[in-house]
Amino acid sequence: MRVPHVDIVVPVRNEERDLALSVRRLVAYLRESFPFRAQITIADNGSTDATWVIADRLARELPEVRAVHMELPGRGRALRAIWSQSEAEVLAYMDVDLSTDLNALLPLVAPLLSGHSDLAIGTRLARGSRVIRGPKRELISRGYNLLLRTLMGARFSDAQCGFKAIRRDQARALLPLTRDTGWFFDTELLVLAERAGLRIHEVPVDWIDDLDSRVDIIATALADLRGMARLGAGFARGSIQVPQLRGPGGRTARGLPLQIARFTVIGVASTIAYVALFLLFRLMMPAQAANVISLLLTAVANIAANRRLTFGISGRSNAARHQVKGMIAFGLGLALTSGSLAVLGHAGRLTEICVLLAANLVATVIRFLLYRYWVFGRAERPPDAWPPGRHVVAAVHRNEMATQGERTN
Repeated sequence: MRVPHVDIVVPVRNEERDLALSVRRLVAYLRESFPFRAQITIADNGSTDATWVIADRLARELPEVRAVHMELPGRGRALRAIWSQSEAEVLAYMDVDLSTDLNALLPLVAPLLSGHSDLAIGTRLARGSRVIRGPKRELISRGYNLLLRTLMGARFSDAQCGFKAIRRDQARALLPLTRDTGWFFDTELLVLAERAGLRIHEVPVDWIDDLDSRVDIIATALADLRGMARLGAGFARGSIQVPQLRGPGGRTARGLPLQIARFTVIGVASTIAYVALFLLFRLMMPAQAANVISLLLTAVANIAANRRLTFGISGRSNAARHQVKGMIAFGLGLALTSGSLAVLGHAGRLTEICVLLAANLVATVIRFLLYRYWVFGRAERPPDAWPPGRHVVAAVHRNEMATQGERTN
């Protein structure tokens, strides 16, 4: 079989009852309704029943199917191992119970094959999804994803749906950064992808809950919380360094609302410190000198805090350059506040404070724009940042022609 366009991994552990039926159903769909070459990889991870025997028999019988046996359990471990070695252009996976309607497979992988997106997920929480499941699972799923958006700044809507795909080149860059071997692997990969600036495509899916699911919800939830704590600590310490794979260098894929919220909190803290310092120094020196010293003392801490917390940049790389640019941005704030005091002339202490607060508010807006588009990233996108959408079939045809040309040469 030629190198497939899509490698669909089906992780299984003790699934002897459903495996054969689900794989045959998936093969039938690929033959009848899927326009690209696809391979199904059954990833048996640590089964103790007849799962491996059935998987091996299916691989011998069906040309689209191959089977891989791993001694140790863990969905994340299986996906990382198989995706790291696959030569397919797009790497996908789905749960063996096929809870997600297979008609969503083509919309899932098409944007990746065309080059429009880098990673795609099925979502049960978007408008247009049709989901049948109990209230307990619904509540846990929505609560978990809300927690991700609040604590990790995630923008994707559904981290846990077992229906995802990623381009091979992007997977090769991110998989070495993943650590989880179980259910948190999905979330970890998505968070890393967002911080790398990758474009994530979401597909609303029709999904029916598997009533015979053996997933331990409580244990999985606790493992997910530990995973979030590990990721958060790694980002805060700078021990997890995520390469910028797309978009302006040095700026993460965090959304504008989250950036504004964190910038505002840091700005309020800086303003309080600035006012306190100004009042302190004003007892010993003129207003202009007190303003300059107070502004300079709060500038370095403000730049460092926004660099790490607002724009997600850690490590020492370009730290000095960011400080220099940040000081220039603060210089504009100094010019604005100093100019306000000069225009004000001799006035009471309360008037001085009010004018300075108003001037700082205007300076803060200007400073945020400079931070976002100049200090910590460029406003313009790189020429190759987001390839324009192309017709999927045409793109795949061009890729095949190029591959054939390389082989001929």
